[in-house]
Amino acid sequence: MFDYDLVVIGGSPAGIYAAVKATHSNARVALVASPLLGSTWSESSSKYNKALTHIGKVARILKEATVFGFSETQQLNGSLEFGEILKWAKGVVASLDENYSPAVLASLGVDVVFGEGEFCRHEPNFALAVKDQYLRSRKYLIATNSTPIIPEIEGLESAGYLTPDSIWQLANAELPKSLIIIGNDPVGVELAQIFSRLGTKVSLVVSSSHILTKEDTEAALLIQSQLEAEGIQVFTEYHVTQVRWLQGKKWIQLGNKAIDADEILIAAEFQPDTTALNLDAVGVKCNSHGIIVNSKLQTTNHRIYACGDMLGGYRFPHIANYEAQIALKNLLSVSVSQVDYRYIPWAIFSDPELARVGLTEKQAKHRYGDDILVTRRHFKMIDKAQISGETTGFCKVITLANGEILGAHIVGPEASELIHVFALAMQQKLKIQAIAHLIPVFPTLSEINCQTATDWQYYQSLSNSSKQNFWEGFVNLVRSWFN
Repeated sequence: MFDYDLVVIGGSPAGIYAAVKATHSNARVALVASPLLGSTWSESSSKYNKALTHIGKVARILKEATVFGFSETQQLNGSLEFGEILKWAKGVVASLDENYSPAVLASLGVDVVFGEGEFCRHEPNFALAVKDQYLRSRKYLIATNSTPIIPEIEGLESAGYLTPDSIWQLANAELPKSLIIIGNDPVGVELAQIFSRLGTKVSLVVSSSHILTKEDTEAALLIQSQLEAEGIQVFTEYHVTQVRWLQGKKWIQLGNKAIDADEILIAAEFQPDTTALNLDAVGVKCNSHGIIVNSKLQTTNHRIYACGDMLGGYRFPHIANYEAQIALKNLLSVSVSQVDYRYIPWAIFSDPELARVGLTEKQAKHRYGDDILVTRRHFKMIDKAQISGETTGFCKVITLANGEILGAHIVGPEASELIHVFALAMQQKLKIQAIAHLIPVFPTLSEINCQTATDWQYYQSLSNSSKQNFWEGFVNLVRSWFN
């Protein structure tokens, strides 16, 4: 006999989303979450970072206020109080978390069980043991959070370090005067810019040739140039060999170069933490990336599914929620749904933002060769961007000759909002010509999408000599009628 139709393991955003959504199907649902509310309950650290991103933009506007005619005396006086900033961010996060507090979840029909779950087999059934309680369910969904991969660097542990999930805990400390960020995770790029704008001297160290190597190279290099223009030192192709605590500073060794800072932040990749779940006991296999699943997000145990951080990759909550939605369709009904990541957009909240959907130019060339077309339109050509003073960036669309969209990349203001037009077009099999036919409100940043698509049509007409000759002949014929 089963106690539940579904037991969701993990209080991550995807876990909470799955538990609530499962109740909409009248399923009996339990959510197993850590009793440590905050960082493990709903990944509040990610929300802190996004709140701080907003503060970083406000700080930039204040610094550039003279451009809009404000005199220096009219700007805010005094330095930013880091404790007050984090106090504001804490209030924002508390309001967000309250939407899915344990009490709210219980009112929606979710049984919240606090504790660390462990699978155990009791023939002929197995269950999830939480303390002295055994949760027996038809299906299980693993949606726990991941943990940062801390590189093995001599002296790092003794010197001390922060991670993106712990830096917000500096609520009672002063803003670091200097900060070294090690790693190429997108959140490291975001935090580098945030702390630089708050007045911290920031150094960003990556082992690759440039930052954000998973993104389109042209887009990533523009973000890197923006960071450097704001005074952030970016050290590329460097490996940190050791860390030392000397005279009140933390020193890192980069080959024959040494740099110091008040704090070190590790922004490397994350890894799933599955050790406590006892997955071997129920036949769930893992690899170096995480839990092994099929296209239905089913593990090697047909009753257990997984989503989100457990599968590896970027930690984007909306992608984890998509995975949870696919998993729910498969484990609660007879339908067979498969994940398809081709049309899911994502964004990195630097300033300007970087958003993408589909293939990069390099990936498209590798797959289609010289058959691809690349069209760009820069934000400096957009009226709204000129008015708001945010002209850095571009819209870049990769297509086939027939107009099929292979990928889109936007670097610029509100890129995370603008990318959805291309994502929808790709999902609905619409070609770029459809976007060219949109009539955007003037003046809005959305004009860049339509103008890029219109540019594509223009360049295509130039490349089609027979079509161009036809229209030239037609125009000449019309002119002759009036002569």
